[in-house]
This record gives sequence, structure tokens and C-alpha cells, in this order.
Amino acid sequence: MKPWNDWKFVIVATLILGLAPFVPEPHLFGKIRWVAGGAIGMQLLDWFDLVWHGLPWLLLLRLIVLKLFTLLKPA
Repeated sequence: MKPWNDWKFVIVATLILGLAPFVPEPHLFGKIRWVAGGAIGMQLLDWFDLVWHGLPWLLLLRLIVLKLFTLLKPA
């Protein structure tokens, strides 16, 4: 089984990497606010950081959508 299809791996990655650093706020939330504010002054490293911290969340969303489609799929 590939790690991006494993629920345990994706949830742990989301909790650890997706929310790190935890104090004073998760890094991803600050980056999303920065992009929502126009991304003024963001450099390439900031975009990479946004993708790096956001990837576990995207993998989790992907697993949820796939699970919903399999549940709603007619037999």
C-alpha cells in the first residue's frame, strides 16, 4: 500500500507537518492569510513552504473524496 493511500499515514502527516509549528499559530494558516491578502512580498521559498505544509491537507481531502465516491457508488 502506498503511503498517500494509507489513512493513518495521511492523518499523522496532516497533524504533524500540516500544522507545524504549533505555536503561536500553525504555519499554514499564516501562509493562507498571506495569499488571501494578495501575496505581496512572497518569494519562491514562501510558495514552496505553502505547498509543503498544504500537501498533507490535500492528501486528506483526496482520501475523503475517494471514500465518499466509493460509498455513494451504486452497487
